[in-house]
Parts: sequence; C-alpha cells; structure tokens
Amino acid sequence: MLIAIIVAIVVVLVLVIVVARVVRGRQDPVDSFRRQIDALSPEARRPTIDQVRDAAEDSGETDADDS
Repeated sequence: MLIAIIVAIVVVLVLVIVVARVVRGRQDPVDSFRRQIDALSPEARRPTIDQVRDAAEDSGETDADDS
C-alpha cells in the first residue's frame, strides 16, 4: 500500500513538471519581457525602455505601439 502511494506521488509530480514545461514553452519571450517590465515602477522601467527605444532607433525600426 505504501509503495502504491509513493508511486502515485511520483507520477503526479512528473505530470506537473511536464505540464509546466509545456505551458512555459508556449509563451512568447517578448510577451514575457513586457509583463516583467510592466511589473516595474515607472522609475525602475525607464532605463530599460530607453535602451529598447535607442536600439530600435539604431536599427531603423519605429515603435508603432508606444506604451
């Protein structure tokens, strides 16, 4: 009986890990970056946004979605 419980716990843990990796793998890195930046205060995010804006200007891209 104890072995069956241990096996069941291991199976559940493996399933949770597999599902977490599948879900995490589907996320867009840009969306993840934007969520992290949005979580920062305006003062904390300003240097990062300035770096992204400067990089876009250097590459000739324009930001149509100016947040």
